[in-house]
Amino acid sequence: MSCPHVESAHLSKPTPADSVYREDCTQCFDSIDDPAGLDVCLKCFNGGCGGDRQHAKQHSEARKHPIVLNIRRTRKIIVRDEPPAKMSKLAIAAETEADRYDTTLSVKCLECGIDDIDKSNPTIAATVDAIMKANTFSRKEEVKAWEQELTSCEHILTLQQAPPRQIESQNLGHCSHCDLKENLWLCLECGNLGCGRAQFGGVGGNSHALAHSKESSHGVAVKLGSITPEGTADVYCYTCDDERVDEDLDAHLANWGIILAERQKTEKSLTEMQIEQNLRWEFSMTTDDGKELTPVFGPGLTGIKNLGNSCYLASILQCLYDIPSFQQRYGGGVESSPDVSDPAQDLETQLRKIGDGLLSGRYSKPDSDVTVSEHSPEIPHQKGLQPSMLKHLIGRGHEEFSTMRQQDAFELLQHIVKLITRSQHPSALGDPTQSMRFVLEQRLQCLGCKKVRYSSTEQDSIFIDVPLEKLPAEEGQVPKYKPVELKQCLDNFTALEKVELTCSSCGSKDGFTKRQLFKTFPEVLVVNARKMAVVNWVPIKVDVPVLVGDEAFPLDQYLSKGQQPDEEALPEEQTASNVPSFVPNQEGLAMLEAMGFPKVRCEKALHATGNSDANAAMEWLFSHMDDPDIDEPLNLGGAGGGSGGPYEADPEKLVMLESMGLGGPRATKALKETNGDVERAIEWLFSHPDDSGEIEESPGSGDSAAPGASKLDAGSSALPANFQLQSIVCHKGTSIHTGHYVAFIRKILDEGVSWVLFNDEKVVKVVDVEEMKKFAYVYFFRRV
Repeated sequence: MSCPHVESAHLSKPTPADSVYREDCTQCFDSIDDPAGLDVCLKCFNGGCGGDRQHAKQHSEARKHPIVLNIRRTRKIIVRDEPPAKMSKLAIAAETEADRYDTTLSVKCLECGIDDIDKSNPTIAATVDAIMKANTFSRKEEVKAWEQELTSCEHILTLQQAPPRQIESQNLGHCSHCDLKENLWLCLECGNLGCGRAQFGGVGGNSHALAHSKESSHGVAVKLGSITPEGTADVYCYTCDDERVDEDLDAHLANWGIILAERQKTEKSLTEMQIEQNLRWEFSMTTDDGKELTPVFGPGLTGIKNLGNSCYLASILQCLYDIPSFQQRYGGGVESSPDVSDPAQDLETQLRKIGDGLLSGRYSKPDSDVTVSEHSPEIPHQKGLQPSMLKHLIGRGHEEFSTMRQQDAFELLQHIVKLITRSQHPSALGDPTQSMRFVLEQRLQCLGCKKVRYSSTEQDSIFIDVPLEKLPAEEGQVPKYKPVELKQCLDNFTALEKVELTCSSCGSKDGFTKRQLFKTFPEVLVVNARKMAVVNWVPIKVDVPVLVGDEAFPLDQYLSKGQQPDEEALPEEQTASNVPSFVPNQEGLAMLEAMGFPKVRCEKALHATGNSDANAAMEWLFSHMDDPDIDEPLNLGGAGGGSGGPYEADPEKLVMLESMGLGGPRATKALKETNGDVERAIEWLFSHPDDSGEIEESPGSGDSAAPGASKLDAGSSALPANFQLQSIVCHKGTSIHTGHYVAFIRKILDEGVSWVLFNDEKVVKVVDVEEMKKFAYVYFFRRV
């Protein structure tokens, strides 16, 4: 059948740069697997559901794009009489849709209501064919997930080797600094042999290859056991701290008498070990007696498909959308704003899409298309939502989250909170992250004159350091750690400590006492538990049980009382001009410098992690090594001098903010409120959109405003402040960049309150969650 809109549509084939959404709707998770199928716009390649929600029709009416390709897919039933082959390599061949599905195509005009336009029409045929052959969003993500694109680097391209010599076979037998005979790395510059890092795949190693690189500044090494006759091998550049490709590997090895044709691979490669490690860190899906845990279905019980190393994203999303403010903001519907031309590229639309998908229960149903196999009878789980569009938007422009590598779940949480805070918020709904915000108040008191200084900062989470105390263990066993009560961690977090400062009021060099307490409490308290140990200069995550009961507990004792009537405040102008705004923890600074970190980086890391201890700062350093300003001196730009004069911001910092469209009086106030820290100033500006920028020059103690001040603090100081554990993100693995993340969330099921495990697309009821709590990494406590 013909349609008058076909000839006037001016259709063209999608180019490689175009995004083709032919798997699921850009506004909801209805897909080509639903009975109505998916309508793909032949003009702009938007995907719209063809069912009761009619997102395809809405798109057609808004954009005047009536011609669509309807795609419906049904799963072929494949009966296997043998167990599936074990995955053994990183790159996998893409299985075609024809191998797994029967697909039905039809061309429709949504304006005329015609459902069977002739697909062979020359105006249509080429576009339809190109759409079906184009890579979809999820396919691009899968390719990135399973294929690492390794490149060379300047250190390999400019490699200068020592004079050629034959390395005797016995010299290749063990590390030059210890007796290890496996995981051996050959320095391509001088021929030194050293053992690798211990954390890779659980293989032993004392990091002597890394130590050699630091001592000699030789950056490039090859793993001997990974060399194949075909010329592939694990090549690592310690200078870049990344895996690389050496196009001249045969010549570089020949310099040391190693002939590729004579080599045989004897050890697993780094990528093979990473796959095995990530697969090994599975959370048990069975009960103590070996029975499969019971899947649960319904609203709020929807799984998220792993897009390839994306379990960190799935676990954080599950916990966020369990928070009432997120449910109110993003769970009320799936319609995008009429002025959104491209729903797939709109963060608000995608946040509402995932909210509908997780909370509605529409997609929480057993997958009836499971492969039949007599060797693997399994309880049917869900297909799981596939949030490719949201992941793309979250990672867009971010060096780490734009990749398909495993990432730190807590860093992702902070990034998502930042994106939501900066996005536009309809006045009726507001910022859902406000329920996580609170104010911490710091009290400094001079040990000489006893004068005090109060300051406060608004936060959306806290870090707690977990004390590490090894328990006696038999030789060869994995060390276990003494359980720690959550109260002990909070006591340490709020404990009184001494800092080395010279008092500007009395001149005493005895120092100050410092303590931080809550000025207000949030509705949802997010706690990141740092459980890091340093082994051979490498930070390793350890599993320390932090004991947290299921019952509510009070935090009243951690509420600050504020400045008391009998306390005398340090003069603000003297404090600003004579007392350093930041004095690093000297013990932590010394430890970091002893590890070889430059002083500038050490100070910046201590400042970023609350000036607490070297472990926390070192963890921050390892995750910010590539920051462009990592070697710039820490400049907090204290308050302007003078006796009560107006605040004068650093002109260069004002120019930076103005270049981002954030200039004017608000920029000046943001710098004042954040002690001149540009990054924190940006955060302040986005979190205070209604602030006029007027600076109130009042005496007193910093951010602790005088009575009657108009600014309202985030959170509430009302007592009692009782909190209950609501959800946790758990992690198995020795590094936050490998292993596996899951979420445990307290849910109300038919039989009452129960813990539910969200393991990617698998959602099951958990009988005993206590054993899993020792793997907890991020806690969400709800005020009750």
